Amino acid sequence: MTHVKICGITTAEDALLAAELGASALGFVFWPHSPRYIEPIAARAIVARLPPFITPVGVFVNQPIPTVLAIARFARLGAVQLHGDETAEEYATLPTRVIKALPLRNAQDGGAAGAVPSNAMVLLDAYDPVRRGGTGRAVDWSVASAVARHRPVILSGGLHAGNVVDAIAAVHPYGVDASSGIEVSPGRKDPAKLRALFAALRES
Repeated sequence: MTHVKICGITTAEDALLAAELGASALGFVFWPHSPRYIEPIAARAIVARLPPFITPVGVFVNQPIPTVLAIARFARLGAVQLHGDETAEEYATLPTRVIKALPLRNAQDGGAAGAVPSNAMVLLDAYDPVRRGGTGRAVDWSVASAVARHRPVILSGGLHAGNVVDAIAAVHPYGVDASSGIEVSPGRKDPAKLRALFAALRES
């Protein structure tokens, strides 16, 4: 099964269900302007309850690198996801695994993946300069596929049980990232939608 990251986790119940169903990573949003924001101390408490094979990922948007690293250490994260306008120089040598989110509008945006250092994982998401993810909008899978032919990518953008199998077939990503498509409200997952997502993946 394709690697699955469930993002926008704010409760232990959602985290543990995602882990039970087969998620390999969970995303915690530490950008205060997000409706899925979680306090570092709350995230740390959830991370402490996770099975050892789950990678906790912190999501940040244009936040100072010292702040990013401090939260990563405090919350015991396994990786950081930079979802803003961070430059390669800012994160190329960070002492943690890095996921760099790239907004996709067209093929030109896809070309920007070449500037991401090879030691960082590329995450492709829908373009939204205000919300910075979690929009529920899909990316252009043909553009995403062109990027995925050159390097491993995580595909995000409006994924749910009804489209995730087609998305994987079209893009062939290393992994997928689901958030808004499996929620009842921002930051609260719908157990039925979460189960349906993993059922679709297992049956594909």
